[in-house]
Amino acid sequence: MPRLTPRLFEPITLNGLTIPHRLWVAPMCMYSSVDGMPTDWHLVHLGSFAIGRAGLIMTEAAAVSPEGRISPDDAGIWNDEHVTAWRRVVDFVHGMDSLIGIQLSHAGRKAATYPPTRGRGSVPVEEGGWTTLGPSDIAYGTFTTPAALDRAGIAKVVADYAAAAERAVAAGFDLVEIHAAHGYLLGQFLSPTSNLRTDEYGGDAAGRDRLLREVISAVRERIPTDMPLVVRISATEWVPGGVTVDDTIATLQRIEGVDLVSVSSGGNSPDQQIPAGPGYQQPLSRAVRAAVDVPVGVAGLITTPEQAEAALGAGDADVVYVARQFLREPTFTLRAAAALGGELAWAWQYNRAKYIESIP
Repeated sequence: MPRLTPRLFEPITLNGLTIPHRLWVAPMCMYSSVDGMPTDWHLVHLGSFAIGRAGLIMTEAAAVSPEGRISPDDAGIWNDEHVTAWRRVVDFVHGMDSLIGIQLSHAGRKAATYPPTRGRGSVPVEEGGWTTLGPSDIAYGTFTTPAALDRAGIAKVVADYAAAAERAVAAGFDLVEIHAAHGYLLGQFLSPTSNLRTDEYGGDAAGRDRLLREVISAVRERIPTDMPLVVRISATEWVPGGVTVDDTIATLQRIEGVDLVSVSSGGNSPDQQIPAGPGYQQPLSRAVRAAVDVPVGVAGLITTPEQAEAALGAGDADVVYVARQFLREPTFTLRAAAALGGELAWAWQYNRAKYIESIP
């Protein structure tokens, strides 16, 4: 008997939040902020996905501190003015009966770089750059060599994530995601190619993932007990001697307090050899999903409704993140529903009392 509802359009519950379907907007850097502040541009950009009925919309990486920005034009959530600005975006998304999460990030040694429209590489201090930070004083490719974090610096990183999470709650976000993928600071600590420390934050694999575990614990303490917490992670670095999917599984098995794992890959070495193609990250998410006891999401060149549905049907993931196709087509969800014969439920049907009481 054929399925009456495509898997893509089944609801999924993470902790105390039910998302009406499983086609989500992935975080995408937009390089359109001033001093970390989201603007009208973000209202229109993210709001378009809500009008198009995306199941969950993720913001771009929001830096937990000024020095954590990938570029000077990146978004942030390190002060209360950011809370007010983000609240405007969140309220609009909720008013369109959609849900929105924020990705908290620190770029580490990959911070202070030019936005793609203005060049490549590190921005000099005299042009608005700053001293970058990392687990060790090892540069990413030709980028500026970072200063190795001391213990006080590490403690500040944890505190910054915790404070950003508290601000995310104040802004009204439905979900918080910790960015530990793509070679940014938490991912740099995870890798033996960028973390050569010999203290408790280095050495063996458990030492390298200590910072991630501390950040997760600190964030979990600052958000409501029923708010979903997601971690995004690079399952493999695609370089010899780097993190492998087995390493990632071992790290995830040491982590507590996470409600979903978003699987990506790469980003920590310019020497990576990524076999990019449609669905290229699905073998990674399939392996992670088989080994952990929380739902798993996957992204990676998924551009058609049929691809997204097949990823769920094959057991590769529980949700699908889509990036570039949503940029091309903010109403991609509506086309997917029409193509697959899916019925779009409203978020208020599951979360009205708690999240969007103002919707009639």
